[in-house]
Amino acid sequence: MYDLTGFQRDLLYVIAGLDEPHGLAIKEELEEYYEKEIHHGRLYPNLDTLVEKGLVDKGQRDRRTNYYTLTRRGRREIAARKDWEGNYINVSFDGIDD
Repeated sequence: MYDLTGFQRDLLYVIAGLDEPHGLAIKEELEEYYEKEIHHGRLYPNLDTLVEKGLVDKGQRDRRTNYYTLTRRGRREIAARKDWEGNYINVSFDGIDD
């Protein structure tokens, strides 16, 4: 996962958290998080990169709609990243104001 951009990691996390999301659902989740519009020209090339790297599978729901799921490797990469982060972020966030 070291060779992914932060945006690509965020794509992986969103795909992991949704059930076979289509591109528009992923886009909406990221727009809510980033609080700005995500352009198709940014979204879909990055999704294709994740597919090419073997982290995400792309399926076809109908002629116009693709869906995305994590591969086994994608799940392993997220788990490894979570473990790695745990080495550095081992604090309680209870009581922090929103």
